[in-house]
Amino acid sequence: MKTLLINGDWCAADDGRTIDVDDPASGEVFTQLSRATATDVDSAVRAARNAYVNEWSRWSATERGRLLARIGEQIHANAQEIAEIESRDTGKPLHLARNDIAVLARYFEFYGAAADKHHGEVIPYLNGFNVQVVHEPLGVTAHIIPWNYPSQMFGRTACPSLAAGNALAVKPSEEACQSVLFIARLMQEAGLPDGVLNIVTGYGNEAGAALASHPGIDLITFTGSPAVGAQIQAGAAPNNVPCVLELGGKSPQIVFADADLEKAVPAIVGAIVQNTGQTCSAGSRLLIQRPVYEQVVQRVAEAISKTRTGMPDSQADCGPIITRAQFRRLNALLERLDASGVPRIAQGKVADVPQGGFFIPPMLYGPVPRDHELANAEAFGPLLAAIPFDDEQDAMALANATEYGLVAAIWTENGARQQRLARAVLAGQVYINCYGAGGGVELPFGGRKKSGYGREKGFHALDEFTTTKTIVNRFGT
Repeated sequence: MKTLLINGDWCAADDGRTIDVDDPASGEVFTQLSRATATDVDSAVRAARNAYVNEWSRWSATERGRLLARIGEQIHANAQEIAEIESRDTGKPLHLARNDIAVLARYFEFYGAAADKHHGEVIPYLNGFNVQVVHEPLGVTAHIIPWNYPSQMFGRTACPSLAAGNALAVKPSEEACQSVLFIARLMQEAGLPDGVLNIVTGYGNEAGAALASHPGIDLITFTGSPAVGAQIQAGAAPNNVPCVLELGGKSPQIVFADADLEKAVPAIVGAIVQNTGQTCSAGSRLLIQRPVYEQVVQRVAEAISKTRTGMPDSQADCGPIITRAQFRRLNALLERLDASGVPRIAQGKVADVPQGGFFIPPMLYGPVPRDHELANAEAFGPLLAAIPFDDEQDAMALANATEYGLVAAIWTENGARQQRLARAVLAGQVYINCYGAGGGVELPFGGRKKSGYGREKGFHALDEFTTTKTIVNRFGT
């Protein structure tokens, strides 16, 4: 199995080892990946450095942008096939996978257009001096990609880095990366020079760790858990390499008594059902003002009970959980919830599915105690915790009570309250009377606290993937 891309060539791991990949809908092995070693990682990083120094750094920003735009066209032309690969690999319903590929194409379009618009500046200084600040690529960037949105996450980090002029070494998740491998071949066909993109498939504690600690890397991007994020930082620290980290969330949906429930309820349910709850920005905490607590819970429960969990090729709302390990972890959490006596208010339906598949329907629990695991820890599954609050001050204390700070939503018709809370909540993105942005390619995204640091998406991502150089020219008085 040749799933490593090094200097333009697809090859097997140095020692020939492979990884079995399960189909989440059946639990059976359906393909294999090359299991990269530290030697393979070193080859990938060296190939990226060589490509950056000898070719990619000589391309103008306009040329890089045109190439990214061509790749976006290739993705549109192959969208159905990529979506089918993504759906099979991750278990997500095909209609959701199609949306993911549309967002992926948008990343290439956006950063293709942005490549030659990341301008520097001239600083007024002393008489007789001209001072310029220019943006320059870092060189070689490392990208450790999660399994929940493999194609989207690849585009989210690879596109701004390529637009900025860097060469890449990418370690996609061993649990779902078939779409990334397909996209890489399209990029080669579109004319990306050999070595600018290198891919090493393998385990995080092997290939990922080797990549994070490699002295030839100039920046690391990672999306995953806070625990692994800390390991990434530890590996990068001896080389003084910066990181952009997105490390999950426990995002609140804050519903006040004056909220428009016709708008709120579908968005609340959609924010926990999306990708079977396997989303860093899932709205997994439903905070409800006490006067409307019962009403909101009843309406959300009715909507949750109508959700359908089924096969990826169906029109179900949810597919299976991605891996056997994640499925077991969620079932263990469900057992602890039942043992603790927290009421399960509603759950969705599971369609006819194969024996051995990793299926868990959306569930609503409440009232969940504020100190309970479900109120504080990221479940990464379709489990929604309903928690009552008293007033605005109590809502903010509750919203900010977890170690995370990624996304929040505020549901109220009071304009002053909207602005007060949007500024008070500790989150990288705040939505008012809505949730999510359909990919939000243009919108800066990142977290506070243990949700990580750095910003992806939009023009702000270009700042992360470049460094500034100040040029001071004294020309006389």
